[in-house]
Amino acid sequence: MEKPIIAIVGRPNVGKSTLFNRLIGRRLSIISKEAGTTRDRIYQNISINDFPVTLIDTGGLSSETKKNIENDIKSQAQIAVQEADLIYFVVNAAEQLTIDDYAASDLLRRSNKKIILIANKYDSNASFGRLPELYALGFGDPVGVSSIHNTGIDELKNTTVKTLKALKFKPVKEGKKKSDVIKLCLLGKPNVGKSSLINALLGEKRVIVSDIPGTTRDSLDIHLNYNEKKIILVDTAGLRRRGRIEKGIEKFSSLRVFHALDASDIALLMLDFSEGITKQDMHIAEFILEAKKGLILVINKSDLADDNDDKLKFIAKAKSKFAFLPWAPVVFISALNKQNITKVFELAEQIILERNKRIPTGELNGFVKKITAKHIPSGTKRIRPKILYVSQTGTNPPEFVFFVNDANALHFSYKRYLENEIRKQYQFSGTAISLVFRSRERRE
Repeated sequence: MEKPIIAIVGRPNVGKSTLFNRLIGRRLSIISKEAGTTRDRIYQNISINDFPVTLIDTGGLSSETKKNIENDIKSQAQIAVQEADLIYFVVNAAEQLTIDDYAASDLLRRSNKKIILIANKYDSNASFGRLPELYALGFGDPVGVSSIHNTGIDELKNTTVKTLKALKFKPVKEGKKKSDVIKLCLLGKPNVGKSSLINALLGEKRVIVSDIPGTTRDSLDIHLNYNEKKIILVDTAGLRRRGRIEKGIEKFSSLRVFHALDASDIALLMLDFSEGITKQDMHIAEFILEAKKGLILVINKSDLADDNDDKLKFIAKAKSKFAFLPWAPVVFISALNKQNITKVFELAEQIILERNKRIPTGELNGFVKKITAKHIPSGTKRIRPKILYVSQTGTNPPEFVFFVNDANALHFSYKRYLENEIRKQYQFSGTAISLVFRSRERRE
């Protein structure tokens, strides 16, 4: 089952972004007393009591429609409601319900989605007295929280877990189970040739091809076989930079793109040989890296290269631009001429093996002991970080947990050193890996 989507919805200035930041554990959404600060939907993958979810912060739902931007904020919140599996409906427990609260409740009731009513700023006598009136909204028992003071959050998480179980979602405590199906997600900026590649692979016109950027709005799953391997290829809408994503339907499709990537094993990032590597390409690559997916850089329109030297120059530029992805393989194709197009499947088979690779604990600890002795981590005058133990806790993607006497004292450059050494020894070619650092629990 796909990861559930939870949308945080409510009128402006009830503390939606503060709750969002509290649940994800960092300040991502902008917080301001000025209503309407959150204009675009902001989404983040998190875990709520072992349930992986996609959490969306939205702009406030308001009955006022004086300005175009207010209409856009409202439309974005409505889009999030349409896409969500579960909705957090947030109201301000310190104030009386307003016309916007009731208008938002009417919209949510018509959505037929599962709703958890959250009474935020529930930390004063005034808020305690107003709790009974919230039953008039018709969503059952409200959950009282204070996002700022971190009270009631555990109760909210427990209520969320019960609701997700009722919706038939299941918790996941480790990486994805090994599957016989390889799921590939085709990503790239608009008009780079993603749909043309799918048509070339299928040998028939199953996907719309157009010179107009943005023809593909929804993610589309294509099932096929290659060398007796089952493959699902997901064609997605072209991704623009976040600041340039247009209103309405294109923002809706971008959320589906990110959701499709999250459900995939490997991303195929298509680049246009004639355009070179753009900032958009780099932005999409960073998002794939953050999602800890496998990655193949697919260079389309390579038939435009005059000779092999042109390709070598492109590879050199790719190594410079994508310096944070030295492990990602590069394949040159021409979707139009069907040149080298099945190479992506051959690489995908190899990458899946790497993503499911598991290193025995004893061997791994012996290796880490060796590389830390070769390069001892530096620390502060008070604390010298020391790696006590390491274990591979998951596959697809490979995840390693390092137990340290004080994880906060470990410099980011040393973490990068550990990843580089692990890759030298065990490769993990074509895939991101996850390194988690935890401090040793102090005994009282």
